[in-house]
Amino acid sequence: MAFNILIVDDSFPMRAVIKKVIKASGFAHGELLEAGNGKEALEVLDEHWLDLVLTDYNMPDMNGLELLKAMKRSGTLADIPVVIVTTDGSDRRVEEFLKQGAAAYIKKPFTPEQIKTHLNRILGEPEHGQVSHDRSDEDLDF
Repeated sequence: MAFNILIVDDSFPMRAVIKKVIKASGFAHGELLEAGNGKEALEVLDEHWLDLVLTDYNMPDMNGLELLKAMKRSGTLADIPVVIVTTDGSDRRVEEFLKQGAAAYIKKPFTPEQIKTHLNRILGEPEHGQVSHDRSDEDLDF
């Protein structure tokens, strides 16, 4: 199964790096969409089916925490996991992200393995070497 991911960062080069890292990680992704801030992200979320949002914290117009809060207030967006990807790693900030409903926090810089581990955990994909417990319809006995 491939997952559609929205990458939100005010830096175009950073969005490109995150896309490259996701691709290099081997994570089963579908579309990798982009937005330059939280307001743009909400517009993209209104137009596309997305499985996960990776967002920076520090952005103009609407930062990552404001985006997270707006999504949690929305009936249709509240269940989409949000991962904060930022350089701000203070304990207070991380605690605030998680308290507001972030699924995870990833500190920049990061490796493809870190991204894959977090995304697999959040979206329920088995890690390499693990066996998925899902069974196909052919295995069901009615």
